[in-house]
Amino acid sequence: MADTKNRVALVTGGSGGIGRAVCERLAREGYAVAVHYAGNRARAQETADAVAALGAKSMLVVGDIADETQMTTAFDAVESEFGGIDVVVNTAGIMLLSPIATLDLDDLDRMHRTNIRGAFVVSQQAARRLRSGGALINFTTSVTRLQFPTYGAYVASKAAVESMTMILARELRGRDITVNAVAPGPTATPLFLDGKDQAAIDNLAKAAPLERLGTPDDIAETVAFLAGPARWLNGQVLFANGGIA
Repeated sequence: MADTKNRVALVTGGSGGIGRAVCERLAREGYAVAVHYAGNRARAQETADAVAALGAKSMLVVGDIADETQMTTAFDAVESEFGGIDVVVNTAGIMLLSPIATLDLDDLDRMHRTNIRGAFVVSQQAARRLRSGGALINFTTSVTRLQFPTYGAYVASKAAVESMTMILARELRGRDITVNAVAPGPTATPLFLDGKDQAAIDNLAKAAPLERLGTPDDIAETVAFLAGPARWLNGQVLFANGGIA
């Protein structure tokens, strides 16, 4: 295990289900954690309080991840408070489902702005700021392989994130910075469960050989591995899905 006691992590979407689990998991490893949020300050504060309760330093930063000025300010604030950044975990994203034939193109634009431009802006800042020995962890989805109907536009945005992540890993040659992506399978978060009836949830739970949905803690464990000890994993997509794909 890498020495994490003096490391600093910035987690975008830290007020969400997976984002909060990641913040708490890294706090248990001793990271100082900057909890990013875009709109729900109260939920982000709950995450920051949970991090502090685990004995780790915490702070809040706010901003639209697709706005380069706001994210520059957010990264500046973390560096000012904690002295640098070692790990960036980009969990922030949106998912709007529809058959391709009937998709509202405004929804396509919304997802692409957050999921592609946002990931690009955060990755760009991370590439400029991460200290030697650092890690950038983006988020994609196992549906890039599972190819569920109604996920077409969402998967298109996440496939772009996968490709960008692979290229950035190679562009940072010589910096001792790893760049990877986590691809969760069906995970019991509000984002995933919204709009699904119990039968659909049960079917998805049975699809994995482990016969359950993933939990935010399952995903956070994968992130902690990539953030700390996994220094020989670089330019990879890790499918955290219980064997569903």
